[in-house]
Amino acid sequence: MLLIIAWILLLPLSIVNFFCVKNKKGYFKQTALNLDKFGNREFRAFLNLYFITTNGYQFGNPNETISSALGKNERDNTLTKSGRILVEILDNIDKNHCKKSISLNL
Repeated sequence: MLLIIAWILLLPLSIVNFFCVKNKKGYFKQTALNLDKFGNREFRAFLNLYFITTNGYQFGNPNETISSALGKNERDNTLTKSGRILVEILDNIDKNHCKKSISLNL
């Protein structure tokens, strides 16, 4: 039940908090980055199973984004077909997104 409440409150509290903070520049970008890092850690079993080969760079570092881990696996040629498709989708939104994200983490 607590998980459901947390998910329900996330968006409204993020918006309300936006009006409470003094420096609003990049507020939602930072929230998205935090959620991305959370997803990398929380969903590591799924990400490791479906997006990388057995010898690939592992997802799960709480200080790293999903895109950074994807970028390292793209660089190392250890993405599965699903991983390559996800990287291609992200790269269509932002050219070389995953490769660029490597330098932004760790």
